[in-house]
Amino acid sequence: MSKVYVIGLGPGADRQMTLEAAKVLEKCQVIVGYTVYVDLIKSQYPEKLYLTTNMTQEVKRCRMALEEAAAGKAVAMVCSGDAGVYGMAGLMYELGEEYPGVMIEVVPGITSATGGAAVLGAPLMHDFAVISLSDLLTPWAQIEKRLKAAAMADFVICLYNPSSKKRRDYLKRACEYVLEYKSPDTVCGIVRNIGRDGETHRVLTLEELKDTETDMFTTVFIGNEETRQIGGKMVTPRGYQYV
Repeated sequence: MSKVYVIGLGPGADRQMTLEAAKVLEKCQVIVGYTVYVDLIKSQYPEKLYLTTNMTQEVKRCRMALEEAAAGKAVAMVCSGDAGVYGMAGLMYELGEEYPGVMIEVVPGITSATGGAAVLGAPLMHDFAVISLSDLLTPWAQIEKRLKAAAMADFVICLYNPSSKKRRDYLKRACEYVLEYKSPDTVCGIVRNIGRDGETHRVLTLEELKDTETDMFTTVFIGNEETRQIGGKMVTPRGYQYV
């Protein structure tokens, strides 16, 4: 049976790519993906056939991968981070029903939540929620509902896609919802270009975060009531008794 590997490249597709992902990419003849993500690995695998599409052409991209596999080629569909976290894994399985002769295998990667958490310190040591602020596929009313629920339950909240050129005020709006339930002094953190050249990070308060500019390359972390700064790092205690 033919197979498509749906591979998470990690945040930067270099030192944070898993050994399994690198091994699978070596044996694939065709690599399919969003242009920006494919460009991250072309120099590592120059001999491969690359098929790409722009953003918003996800269905076309998945069909390209499935059709190449159906033709008998070893194919990789690559995604940034983890393929099963806001990636292509789910859509590949949905469309894969039309290609009964093609098997799909997901190869996990480091997602921005865990990659960014490592940069900031240890903000995800207790229960947390991951929410995307992109309303391209999810109505904003539903995003608002999830933000308020996570804040009310005092989850640590990790935000993907906090802002874009068309959504400049979305992070500010999200912070205003969260401030209904969390203190303005809540410890927060932001990381930009996780695992890539130009990586930057900052620890700040929720009140400061509300007026901070971010973009699609930024991941945002909002702490719970126990989260604090330790040595300049963002840490959410698990509750271990060590005294």
